[in-house]
Amino acid sequence: PRAASNAPLSKFSTAAAPAPPPRVCRAAVPRRSLGYAYVNYHNAADAERALDSMNFTDIKGKACRIMWSQRDPSVRRSGVGNIFVKNLQENIDNKQLYDTFSLFGNILSCKVVCDKETGLSKGYGYVHYETNEAAANAIEKLDGMLIDGKEVQVGMFVRRDTRPDQASWTNCFLKNIPYEWDEARLRQEFEPFGEIASVSISMGKRKVFPKKKKVVVVEKKEGEEEQGDDDAASAEEGAAETTEEEKVSSIYTYILFGLYLF
Repeated sequence: PRAASNAPLSKFSTAAAPAPPPRVCRAAVPRRSLGYAYVNYHNAADAERALDSMNFTDIKGKACRIMWSQRDPSVRRSGVGNIFVKNLQENIDNKQLYDTFSLFGNILSCKVVCDKETGLSKGYGYVHYETNEAAANAIEKLDGMLIDGKEVQVGMFVRRDTRPDQASWTNCFLKNIPYEWDEARLRQEFEPFGEIASVSISMGKRKVFPKKKKVVVVEKKEGEEEQGDDDAASAEEGAAETTEEEKVSSIYTYILFGLYLF
């Protein structure tokens, strides 16, 4: 964890064998821990003992991962022995993934990818073997097998910049398939068109949309419309007649008032 300092790491690293104080890597400006450190044991046997006995030990509420330091970056970037595992159960952590895949060879690094905010597994991970033979053996034995009740897919890891382009892309996306279909039924429907490398159906809760309210439109009949028009015309005529009568009355009153003055 980023909050760990040299003091608790020194107790942790010397629990398996005597070792010099660990070196916690920090950022240059804020001097904040980058989340990893190096421990230099006096001999390889002590380092191997620490790797076997203290890997995934809890440090301040977070399980640590211990692996051999690779000074040559080309070993990490070569992709040799690196495999990709997907469709994992959410409760599978780094240790369970390591215990499952360590049966097929020496593992250099093993990780389940988790969400940074929630800490929950995203359902996939990486296992880096020391040799390609161990990786091929793990793929052959575990691809399509059930791990904790869920069928996993295991294959060689391919970097984003070396993945096939759009012209040679062989992945198909389907939607609006029946809810009762499973992966076996989907494979059965599409196998007649060619060999299928993998099939996966994303599962989730079905969305329920609220029903729209019905709008009732009342239409008037022809007779009702004519009757309404007649009533409106009669009202306008009545208003016009009233106005004319008021005008005549006003003129008559003015004449009488004038005669009275004379």
